[in-house]
Parts: sequence; C-alpha cells; structure tokens
Amino acid sequence: MIRLGTSGFSYDDWVGPVYPADLPKWRWLPFYAEHFDTVELNVTYYRIPDVKTVRGWIDRTPEGFLFSVKAHQGLTHERETAGFEEFRSSLAPLAEAGKLACVLAQFPHSFHPTRANRDYLPRLREGLADLPVVVELRDARWVGEETFAQLAGLGLGFCCVDEPRLPGLMPPVTRATGPLAYVRFHGRNADKWWEHENAWERYDYTYTDGELKEWAERIRDLDGEVSLTLVYANNHYRGQSVGTIRQLQGMLAGM
Repeated sequence: MIRLGTSGFSYDDWVGPVYPADLPKWRWLPFYAEHFDTVELNVTYYRIPDVKTVRGWIDRTPEGFLFSVKAHQGLTHERETAGFEEFRSSLAPLAEAGKLACVLAQFPHSFHPTRANRDYLPRLREGLADLPVVVELRDARWVGEETFAQLAGLGLGFCCVDEPRLPGLMPPVTRATGPLAYVRFHGRNADKWWEHENAWERYDYTYTDGELKEWAERIRDLDGEVSLTLVYANNHYRGQSVGTIRQLQGMLAGM
C-alpha cells in the first residue's frame, strides 16, 4: 500500500496556490485531508504536542488518515534520552486512534557514522519502544551494508531521499530495512541548499516529470517489499509539494 502526502500542511504561502483565501486556518487540515490520506508533521520537532493539539489532529481528519510525526529535536539533535517517555506519551492518542503511521527520526548532517553515533541507534529504538520508526541520515558516509544491516536488526526503517546531488549529501538510494518504506522529496535547489536568507528557499523547487518518473518505478519496487510505503514531498514553498504528489499519483496510477 502506497500513501502519498506532503511534509507539513500549515503554510501561509499555501493560501492561494492550495487553500482558498477565505478558508480559516482551523479548516486547513480538514481541507488537506479531502485530497490526501497522510501528512508528515514537522511541528513535533520543535515542541512536544499537548493532548488538546493531538486530539485536534485526530478529530479534524477522517478515519484511516495517517500521520507521520518527526521526532523531537531533543531525541535526534541533542540526544537527551530523558525525553523519550514524554514524547511517546504525547503520541499515545494518535496510536490509539489508529492514525500514527510512524516516527521520523531525522538526524542532523553533523551526525556522522562514528561508533558513538552507531551506538545511539539502539538507544533510540529502545527509547521509542514499540512505535514504528524511520531514520533519516544526512551524511552520505552512512550509506553501506553495515548501516542497512544495523537498521534492519533494530527494526528501524531507512528514509530514502531525493535532494541536490551535492558532495556529502545522501544519494538517491532506495532500501527498505524495516516494516515500512519511506521516501522524502526535498527538491534539488542546489544553489540555495547551503546558502539562503530564508529557510523556505532551500525547498523552492518544482520537479519535472522526468525527475519523478525514475522515482515512481523505485517506489513501486519498494512497495513490493513491505506492507506500507509512505511518500512525502518537502518542496513545500507555495504548494509545490502538492504538485509533486499529484504528479507521482498520476504516474503510479498508470503503472
């Protein structure tokens, strides 16, 4: 089963390109859920959500809708293991409602494949208990059989990414190491990846059909190995990610 959605839904610059100008903010998620059946939440990276917020996500989406939730920065960037219990507890309502697809643990580019960092991955697995978890590694030196074997042994998924072909960034490797497959499209704006005034500039990119066609075939192959494949577009500026997912939907439907 392939689910496709965007990385985030709450962007002011989506008003016009995606959301009608007269649509109130509290209606953005229900409107989004009329068109897609999954979303990746980035807000949980910055703060652990309270029960009221999580209940709002549940109540404003239909049955069967799935959320992928980014792990809090304390668990991936600061690596403070004391925060695991609070983070798990915050997601309990989503899991109980059957709407939690997985936790995305996105590590910083400075998280290199050292022994100490490899040793942290079992702690991450233990800290998140039985939650489904996918790991996004951003240093290309992680790519290799040692990493894939470790992730598989821990039941952690490998996040496949499409991003600029710059030295040190992750190449477009596709691999399923856990019970689900996961793909993120960051765009290929190489000029603005490292140097930009505003964070959104990095993700200001529109994919061509040719760039996505090769991925449609890979996504189909990945889905043949697992029970669930999650695909999210993160080139979110002015709703370009919505266009990316629409393109992929059409390609996958025709395969």
